[in-house]
Amino acid sequence: MTRTKTVEEWRTTLQPALESKVNELQLMGYTQATKENVWNCLMKKVWRGNPTKRLHEVVQDIFHLSSNIYMSYLTVDTYQETQNDDIMASIAALTNNDDETT
Repeated sequence: MTRTKTVEEWRTTLQPALESKVNELQLMGYTQATKENVWNCLMKKVWRGNPTKRLHEVVQDIFHLSSNIYMSYLTVDTYQETQNDDIMASIAALTNNDDETT
């Protein structure tokens, strides 16, 4: 009997595989790699929509996550955070200017 669950439901079971991938990425020079970053990368780049999979399929996805995909995820994520910070700073500046003119 083969059991399937959503990727999110497998998360606690996958901790050893995630730790292994983090160690691999850190050995490759990605010293800031964490289980949370790797998980978020997989959710956004590999498992869009929280699909239903078998355990061995999910573990395979983790081990086959390439450094290129991880780096791409980090780059886009950092860019988006920077853009959001810039937008919030612009809003704050506009709000402060409106307060000063009234």
